[in-house]
Amino acid sequence: MSHDTTEKLVRMANQIATFFLSQPEAVRIEGVANHINKFWEPRMRRELFDHIDKGGEGLLPLVMEASKVIKRPIAA
Repeated sequence: MSHDTTEKLVRMANQIATFFLSQPEAVRIEGVANHINKFWEPRMRRELFDHIDKGGEGLLPLVMEASKVIKRPIAA
């Protein structure tokens, strides 16, 4: 995965999390996870988890929390 792809995924995930930060706390984690599970193809989720497994630099804490609920695709 290229550095540019990682940056784009981090930016996209953070944008989703930023939206859900305006929602009640009880729905934030599930909201981020549901959005990513529904709209991100497995390749994108796999690349996100590759980044998270390396420490998740640049990801908002809400994305890191939601990663526990996001469906991890089977390795390619």
